[in-house]
Amino acid sequence: MRVETGPGTIADILATKRFETLDARDRAFLHELLLGTLRHRGSVDQALNAALDRPIEELSPPALIAVLRLGAYQLLRMRVPRHAAVSQSVSLARRRVPRASGLVNAVLRRLARDGPPASPDPAIDPIAWLTTEGSLPRWLAERWTDRLGVDRALKRARAFLEPPPLTYRLNPRSSEKAHARVLAAATVPPRRLVVPGAWAARSGRLGDLSQRNLIYLQDQGSQLAAHLAARPGLILDACAAPGGKASLMGDLFGGGCLVIASETSPRRLLTMSKLVDAWGSTNVRCVGADALRPPFRVRFDSVLIDAPCTGLGTLGRRPDIRWRTKPEDIVRQANRQIALAIRLAPLVKPGGWLVYSTCSSEREENEFVIEALLSDFPEFHSASAPAWAGHFSDATFFRTLPERDGGDAFFVAALERSA
Repeated sequence: MRVETGPGTIADILATKRFETLDARDRAFLHELLLGTLRHRGSVDQALNAALDRPIEELSPPALIAVLRLGAYQLLRMRVPRHAAVSQSVSLARRRVPRASGLVNAVLRRLARDGPPASPDPAIDPIAWLTTEGSLPRWLAERWTDRLGVDRALKRARAFLEPPPLTYRLNPRSSEKAHARVLAAATVPPRRLVVPGAWAARSGRLGDLSQRNLIYLQDQGSQLAAHLAARPGLILDACAAPGGKASLMGDLFGGGCLVIASETSPRRLLTMSKLVDAWGSTNVRCVGADALRPPFRVRFDSVLIDAPCTGLGTLGRRPDIRWRTKPEDIVRQANRQIALAIRLAPLVKPGGWLVYSTCSSEREENEFVIEALLSDFPEFHSASAPAWAGHFSDATFFRTLPERDGGDAFFVAALERSA
């Protein structure tokens, strides 16, 4: 309930001491129960609706809905004994919604006995499949089928139903030791990705290496944006927290660059500064500044705007976003992104680069922002990118596609200011 409706991200909530102090087995169970229920909520609700006399959204209070979903997910997709899933759900209902414990018992027993209903055929009714088995809200299912086409919408929804791979990069100050320990921790040997220095592994045991700053867990799309923005000279990372892109840009050019990592939130600024220090990024300076009112009196060789966005490209990693986001959020974020781009573009030197990126797949937050920027600053044009980036290019912009690349859907525009 906190993840679906409250402030904070899944990562923030799971990182609290209450959950971090659980032993590894219980913590893994908690993560699977929470993330899995959110990731597959569409199919869970379809199964519950078949066992209820009214749609689950019409039940109250919200705690009752949460108890039913958690219980149904254990029955449908986890190796929890049926009697345990039912009895523990009833016990939870008695504590949170005591008058509804009988309903919880009856519905879950019916589901355990009859099993889930058949899934819709995606070839016949793709919207029905996307909103149940594909676990998307209806507005997003319709938006994707209209914009991407049915086939790509189905592929993207399927990709987001899978937990994303653990993507990371090595700390260059301890790369040999880090790589050896990753190989020892991984259940399957890591594989190189297209972005130089990016690796992917299928192992849940990399968290300890990340905490020891031997590796940094970072999606390939995020690393792509940092690679394209990294230049010799003075670099501004305008919305820098938590600091992954700033530290990567610093690693790529070492003493040949100075990265100004700007962040307006004091809490996030402090977290970022601790990361930068622990990672060993001596050429990264953390600065408290609002990107909408940039205080800088100098121009930069490169400016990276990793703009705050809806995060609709991260549904595999952040399944709660699909249920928390509304259509109007896209417009609200796009307006803010345009303002950021217009305020920061003048800080780019003639001949310098402006790189704009989001972890959203929606045109309003991506192409439309660049169109608005170019209407005010026609002196910017597409920059030439390294040959390896061609894998992600659509001739104008760069994208990571979950259905092709795994991980997040990232958008990157690399622009050069005419000299």
